[in-house]
Amino acid sequence: MKGDTIICNCNEIYKNEIIKAIEDHGCKTVEDVGEATGAGTICGGCIDDIQEILDQVANSKHN
Repeated sequence: MKGDTIICNCNEIYKNEIIKAIEDHGCKTVEDVGEATGAGTICGGCIDDIQEILDQVANSKHN
């Protein structure tokens, strides 16, 4: 995805894909995102980034 930020290098998952999974599939945890997208399921190096995105999306819904 041009102009998007890659979050999970192992599975080549981009930030917009994670946001879409959170919004469309109701993902609430890093594990939910992993099941929906594959992000964070190989080396785990992006788990903190995924959690940050989950927090950002949750906070944007409350504002």
